[in-house]
Amino acid sequence: MKCFSRYLPYIFRPPNTILSSSCHTEADIISTVEFNHTGELLATGDKGGRVVVFQREQESKNQVHRRGEYNVYSTFQSHEPEFDYLKSLEIEEKINKIRWLPQQNAAYFLLSTNDKTVKLWKVSERDKRPEGYNLKDEEGRLRDPATITTLRVPVLRPMDLMVEATPRRVFANAHTYHINSISVNSDYETYMSADDLRINLWNFEITNQSFNIVDIKPANMEELTEVITAAEFHPDHCNTFVYSSSKGTIRLCDMRASALCDRHTKFFEEPEDPSNRSFFSEIISSISDVKFSHSGRYIMTRDYLTVKVWDLNMENRPIETYQVHDYLRSKLCSLYENDCIFDKFECVWNGSDSVIMTGSYNNFFRMFDRNTKRDVTLEASRENSKPRAILKPRKVCVGGKRRKDEISVDSLDFSKKILHTAWHPSENIIAVAATNNLYIFQDKVN
Repeated sequence: MKCFSRYLPYIFRPPNTILSSSCHTEADIISTVEFNHTGELLATGDKGGRVVVFQREQESKNQVHRRGEYNVYSTFQSHEPEFDYLKSLEIEEKINKIRWLPQQNAAYFLLSTNDKTVKLWKVSERDKRPEGYNLKDEEGRLRDPATITTLRVPVLRPMDLMVEATPRRVFANAHTYHINSISVNSDYETYMSADDLRINLWNFEITNQSFNIVDIKPANMEELTEVITAAEFHPDHCNTFVYSSSKGTIRLCDMRASALCDRHTKFFEEPEDPSNRSFFSEIISSISDVKFSHSGRYIMTRDYLTVKVWDLNMENRPIETYQVHDYLRSKLCSLYENDCIFDKFECVWNGSDSVIMTGSYNNFFRMFDRNTKRDVTLEASRENSKPRAILKPRKVCVGGKRRKDEISVDSLDFSKKILHTAWHPSENIIAVAATNNLYIFQDKVN
């Protein structure tokens, strides 16, 4: 298991607010975190509809210890609050997901979505401006053609570097229910968006229509027994995707088999142990996140208490199960009363698929090494860690005598939760969102 040191905490705040972690609004809470394909950029979205992009600095020969720290590169308002007058429904501006497209030129492209609308954004740099127009003066006002006696050739003049974010496509009016997932296909020409009951396939060049590939809505809504909770394309095969459900099942679909993928190719489900059956069984078995491994061989799922790894060739049970916070099993009743049992935790792979990371409560996050079977609990907290200090493993005491370095399960703060995490695609650098704070950690530098 890698020993992670504290790299740099970024405090995610809108401009002109008091620099105190306790002074934040609901709009400041980070709702998604995502590295781009090279790891040079890191994007976060928040409940206020804003996207902040961080860029990694180049390594400095004079300051070797500054191993490419991340600084703010661009900030823009991605979504605004809207109101559906036909349904008398308010549409939140909260950013549910961000997905990067591979870089093809000097500009960067990313998809961001709220509950109803997906947008394609272009983030680009500009360090020159055109001057010497014939039909405009220097302030941009149109000139009288009668006053133009000579023709000039416009020239580009250097200017201070400016980073611009412009919306290139808006994909709207295709989802009746709230979008919970977006995933870019490996052909980089299409992507899919999933809501509670349907999954749509989009072409990046076509905004006014999408193709419905999954529809689980029953003719009678009273017969509804499960909803779609997450969906993702295979990293290599453009025809294959998976989606998870609130019943704890995963369906693998092949778009070559039929246009409408209501009939799955593979069905992954673990038989329930009758001895563990309780009132909360169905709630805690609901899958909140599903991720293909980088190799495409495995699927990782996160439910309320565990992370499971499935082999695509074995449908009847997972090959690995990791207990994230099993000590909460006795607290399910109180977690149900305060609605925490419905929290949706995400999970991520490291670049080599050998380590898994996911969040927990009290600003704890967990790492599981698949090779050594070791695990560790770490805490993202400004109070408990100084810059460049090594993060100390944390332990939760369930009962009996508590050691000095342990924390009692009754002392956990359930308002502090890590739902969103990201792992650099090739290095041991992780990003952890804790309420309105973004922490970035890296493995220890010898």
